[in-house]
Amino acid sequence: MKLWHYALLVFFGGCCYGILSTFVKLAYAAGFTVTEVTGGQYFFGTVLTWIVVIFTKKNKLTVKQTSKLVLSGIPFGLTGIFYYQSLQTLNASLAIIFLFQFVWIGTFFEWLFQKIRPTQRKLISIMILLIGSILVANILFQERVALSWQGTVWGLCAALTFSTFIFLSSSVEKETPPSLKSALLSTGAVITVFIIFPPTFLFDFNVLARLIPYGLVLGVFGIFLPPLLFSIGMPHVGSGLGTIMTASELPMAVSMSSFVLAEHVSWLQWIGVLIILVGIVNSNIGRVSSKRQSLNVDKRGTGLDKGTILGATLNRP
Repeated sequence: MKLWHYALLVFFGGCCYGILSTFVKLAYAAGFTVTEVTGGQYFFGTVLTWIVVIFTKKNKLTVKQTSKLVLSGIPFGLTGIFYYQSLQTLNASLAIIFLFQFVWIGTFFEWLFQKIRPTQRKLISIMILLIGSILVANILFQERVALSWQGTVWGLCAALTFSTFIFLSSSVEKETPPSLKSALLSTGAVITVFIIFPPTFLFDFNVLARLIPYGLVLGVFGIFLPPLLFSIGMPHVGSGLGTIMTASELPMAVSMSSFVLAEHVSWLQWIGVLIILVGIVNSNIGRVSSKRQSLNVDKRGTGLDKGTILGATLNRP
């Protein structure tokens, strides 16, 4: 696969997250609680992931490798918990702004832990994304913006844990088959969620039966697909570019709310969506061009080496 193929997989992983908010709203409208929606999402998604693993070729992992992947799923589970907590005291548009800070935190992690300094183009892309997210959230022209320190802390914690999850997806046990890696990450996430939100709904058949349709949709797009797509794409694109690609979540969320829920989306918000897409494209242009330059350098170097070897061969006595 080419580099842009891997980037596209990460992009689609971000789009999957954007689908969730619409179905979460539908689940709430159907009378389900935060515990039931969150627990159902992680439970059904993890079960689906393990079903795929059962029918695919598996590599044997050591206890240490398995433990690392399960532990790496903890920030995956914490992200949903922290984000739902932020929504208790912040409106959705403001909470998403704090969550969206993951676009620069991921690049900072890459610089801090992998010593990969962000390029000027990447920094410009991040600025474009943040500007676009403010427009999409539509907070500039709201008459009243209710800001609480509790909601701010929870929102930033969600951004931090989501960035951590993306970073770990790109760096931990890269050689593990994507389906198995995704299953172990999801297992760590569901254990974390069940510790915070005890899954009492699993023992209430009436609630469980009604929750299944919502749980399956949320599980597929929130738990099953993203870790799988990230496990394939992230090791190749890196966490810095990966966090930028997952910014596709916000445009998808706006589009779904407009077309599925028939919510009003202003022209300014659509401009914000366009700006975010421009930021994503801009970051990839830089990555592809730098990749081509490095390939050209390698080719010139290889050609020079061959010429030197050929000349030495011809001049031998």
